[in-house]
Amino acid sequence: MDDIVHKTYSEAEEEPSEFFPIRTVSALTGVNSVTLRAWERRYNLITPIRTPSGHRLYSQEDIDKINKAIGLLEKGMSISQAGQIINNQLKIPEGIQDSTEIWKSYRERIMEAVMVFDEVLLDEIYQQALSFHPVQTVTRMLIIPSLRELGTRWKYAEGGVAEEHFFSVFLRNKLGARFHHRSRNNTGPKLLGACLPHETHETGLLLFALAADEQNYRQVLLGASMPLQELPVAAKRANADAIVLSGKTEPPLRVLETELPYLTKQIEIPVFVGGDVSSQFNDIVVQANAIPLGTNIDKSLQKLDHHLKNRHSEDN
Repeated sequence: MDDIVHKTYSEAEEEPSEFFPIRTVSALTGVNSVTLRAWERRYNLITPIRTPSGHRLYSQEDIDKINKAIGLLEKGMSISQAGQIINNQLKIPEGIQDSTEIWKSYRERIMEAVMVFDEVLLDEIYQQALSFHPVQTVTRMLIIPSLRELGTRWKYAEGGVAEEHFFSVFLRNKLGARFHHRSRNNTGPKLLGACLPHETHETGLLLFALAADEQNYRQVLLGASMPLQELPVAAKRANADAIVLSGKTEPPLRVLETELPYLTKQIEIPVFVGGDVSSQFNDIVVQANAIPLGTNIDKSLQKLDHHLKNRHSEDN
């Protein structure tokens, strides 16, 4: 049992407020369910009610508190500080460290750990960031910028390729574990995800998959360097609603000019292409009758949602 007091569902029925399940709250705020439960148990930031079966239900007031907490975290506060300010309706103290400097410090420490190939230190920094900030914020402000910096370093820095591989393996293990332990109760459209042929960087695909999971998408991941000719059969057997391809490095031109158009002609579901390849070769992707997603995960999910909702409306 949690060490906090919850309202019961019967008490909540007497109140006029609308209540939301944890998955809906996670989608609305961008804070995953694990973090929401931690904010409830450890910091008493929110107080959901409980149904007779033990499921949490959140009020609009809880959602407002979560959004306020996210804003304070972006200013550099810890979640414990944010909880005290929100629950006690205190003024934000002066001298709060600028969030830009905080994330810059995290990135510098990450780079130092990577440069000496210290996995213990790297994990310590990563876990510290996650303990104070929502995972989406850590992804946007720490993981993606660090990947970009390492992607640049390998071109000129001695040992840069080894550094990038070291960090990529670390993230693949961390993100893969998170994906493996995700909830299996999603009810949204099913995505078949894979990296383009010759693409060995899976991190972008995993980051996208985790974000899509938070938005209720069901997923089947096929991993790195997937031959496109295998996808029509896989999509049919998986009963997928769309295919999502990820590409960071430039593929052989035949992949985009020949294999991708052939794929889109073989299937009736939409094909999306994300990552640097989709931005660099936007026109070629469009000519192949695929849909470029770009590199921004949030915008990619919005575009995906838009296309699949429109498709669902047309089918009905």
